[in-house]
Amino acid sequence: MGAAAGSLGGRAGLRSRLAGRKEEPGVQGKLEITNLDMKPGATLKVKGRIPDDADSFAINLGQATAKLCLHFNPRFKESTIVCNSQDGNWGKEQRDSHLCFSPGSEVKVTVAFHGDEFKVRLPDGYQLTFPNRLGYLSVQGGLLVSSFKLD
Repeated sequence: MGAAAGSLGGRAGLRSRLAGRKEEPGVQGKLEITNLDMKPGATLKVKGRIPDDADSFAINLGQATAKLCLHFNPRFKESTIVCNSQDGNWGKEQRDSHLCFSPGSEVKVTVAFHGDEFKVRLPDGYQLTFPNRLGYLSVQGGLLVSSFKLD
């Protein structure tokens, strides 16, 4: 599998619904990539800026909006990161209080897929592990995506 960085090849599809600030670089609102070919050993990097007024954002990997293998959801008012999965209904939440970024900051989140689990590396090197309970990615809410890369 080749790397996808900013542009998509093959059958992958990109949809973006922009909401908001023209002065901010990047995509804000909702970015969706369909037919994402993420196989075991693949690494996804999402980089962007968190607006000053953001309450949270989410990075979702799975088959579709209601079938998620990984829901990565930093919540700034709660000072926590929530990871979960969804297959019609939400699974059991996994919470981690290691929130090393905040509204107004630049962030790069790396997600490595190892078949049976996801490893999410935060900007300070801290790593979360979440079991694989995949072809779909969306980034929603308060993150202005400036780039993504799939290796």
